[in-house]
Amino acid sequence: MTKLAQESSRIIFFIIPFSLLSFPNAAEPADTNYEEANVPEYRLPKLIKSDIRNPNAVTDWHEKRRPELETLLETHVYGKTPTNDLGPFETRMLDSDPQALKGKATRKQISIIIDASRQLSIDLLLYLPNEAKGPAPCFMGLNFYGNQTVHADPKIQINPRWMRGNTQIGIKNNRATETTRGVYHERWQIERLIDRGYALATAYCGDIDPDNYQHDFTDGVHPLFYRKEQSKPDSDQWGAIGAWAWGLSRMLDYIIESETAINADQVAVIGHSRLGKTALWAGAQDQRFGLVISNNSGCGGAALYRREFGERIHHMIKPVGYWFCGNHARFAHQEQALPVDQHMLLALVAPRPLYIASATKDQWADPKGEFLAALAASPVYELLGKTGLPTQQWPKPNTPIEDTIGYHLRDGDHAVTAYDWEQYLRFADRHFKH
Repeated sequence: MTKLAQESSRIIFFIIPFSLLSFPNAAEPADTNYEEANVPEYRLPKLIKSDIRNPNAVTDWHEKRRPELETLLETHVYGKTPTNDLGPFETRMLDSDPQALKGKATRKQISIIIDASRQLSIDLLLYLPNEAKGPAPCFMGLNFYGNQTVHADPKIQINPRWMRGNTQIGIKNNRATETTRGVYHERWQIERLIDRGYALATAYCGDIDPDNYQHDFTDGVHPLFYRKEQSKPDSDQWGAIGAWAWGLSRMLDYIIESETAINADQVAVIGHSRLGKTALWAGAQDQRFGLVISNNSGCGGAALYRREFGERIHHMIKPVGYWFCGNHARFAHQEQALPVDQHMLLALVAPRPLYIASATKDQWADPKGEFLAALAASPVYELLGKTGLPTQQWPKPNTPIEDTIGYHLRDGDHAVTAYDWEQYLRFADRHFKH
């Protein structure tokens, strides 16, 4: 096994070559559309109901329309997130090294204990720039296979829950292993972030809710919120994306309450693929995040459902329907009937900075649909006194555009690259440092 799977919404068998998909004959569904000529005519649901010339339009957005949109997205896409009435959670400092990365950074590892009886904790990995003149801005995101994957640093610990021989909880398809140490370092560019004066905060999504394709909602945070005799979420309650977003907010809680080396008002939540969907939902719900970044998030993320291009709802339901609420399955083959579309999700980030990134070879994630959703969200930014996307023209590859909303289409595959990070850092500099 030479390379870990790309975390697209393409569903991948962990024991076969990672470029193959877990559809019949290892091919994408036969009904996948990659032709613009086959995109149906569609009308997006109305984003703003008030006349923007009305002096009460901004108040109406904040007090009426924004809550309505969040409720619609909860009901039909991601499910309702429970109120966090379990905390405050106990935290334990597992490690603190002020000489990490050859003395350029301080590495901290903190366990946020969610349920001690089940060894359920979010193990938060922090890298803090030692040369920072004050509290540093921070990029925060979840990783796919464990903290040990983001850098080859041998001192990065693996959550004991995942260690070989731990049979107490019977986790299936464990991905956090010593053999994966450092394999995703290119995706995280930690030295680059530290050199630019940014901190990094990350945790394994599986610590919150394992993403194992045989999901039964028993081995993550969901059972903590069940009613008596309940064994899985109701059809309008949160799936895995909702749980991962909840975990990001708990990580932010820790930074706000306990980490003075990070500027808690300048935390950018970032995610790739299904964790890009997660970053958008986290940023939409939790307005404490100062900036939101979606990398190749596609269907259920930044791309418009109604274009029916690349991945669609019915492609996801059987293998990964657990990412969403049960109600989402009702719209398989019925995207035009959805009461929402993803421009509404992006609009919930306003007026905070938002960056959307696509890749030319990642047609499954519908790059043009991601751009069009950002464009369709721009009127809310304008209502709130900001500029959304600065142009209505889909840019050519490798020509970033940005104002309060940024977008680029990068040459290449479904991945996070050094090129992507350079755009995110420049965008964060623009909004956090100037």
